[in-house]
Amino acid sequence: MAKIDFKTEYKSLYHASAREFALIEVPALNYLMVDGEGDPNTAPAYAAAVEALYALSYTLKFMSRNAFGRDYVVGPLEGLWWAKNMTAFTRRDKAARSWTLMILQPDWITPEHVRAAKGEVLMKKGLPGLEKARLETLEEGLCAQILHVGSYDDEGPTLQRLHEDWLPAQGLKPAGRHHEIYLSDPRKVAPEKCKTLLRQPVRPI
Repeated sequence: MAKIDFKTEYKSLYHASAREFALIEVPALNYLMVDGEGDPNTAPAYAAAVEALYALSYTLKFMSRNAFGRDYVVGPLEGLWWAKNMTAFTRRDKAARSWTLMILQPDWITPEHVRAAKGEVLMKKGLPGLEKARLETLEEGLCAQILHVGSYDDEGPTLQRLHEDWLPAQGLKPAGRHHEIYLSDPRKVAPEKCKTLLRQPVRPI
């Protein structure tokens, strides 16, 4: 049975230069999502959301393989981030942020499959963040993207350069929530070697 890797299927969405911003077109994609707020290092809701998303994603993967004969690699954790005052990002004020954590799902996974997977996970684990998970389509369209290598706390200068220099020079402005794609597992990779895709939906000024 062939196993699909969506990082390869959507190569332009999961690969980027670490030196220069690039414009990409992001199609409508389906994600498992959980909303929350607060510092990801200390907010219990953040850890609960991550655990629930992975538990559901792996349950759906095995369900797909067994029921449909379609296997795939579970995608990386991703996050949409926003705040009432967007300088919270350049200031790295994590407590002031809201977030939607998410994991990409194949287009053949339906809300009915998600409900069945929730029931299965509830019987096995009863995770606290499970009831908040949903399947939703996100269509970001035109986006600026760059690869950040290093600690999450060191993203500020890159984001400042994007918003204050690069976007105005291109005649563009933000048109959606800041999007991060975590290509490295911070439990296994040193902070200075972590790879994170930084993505910003944009539109003409």
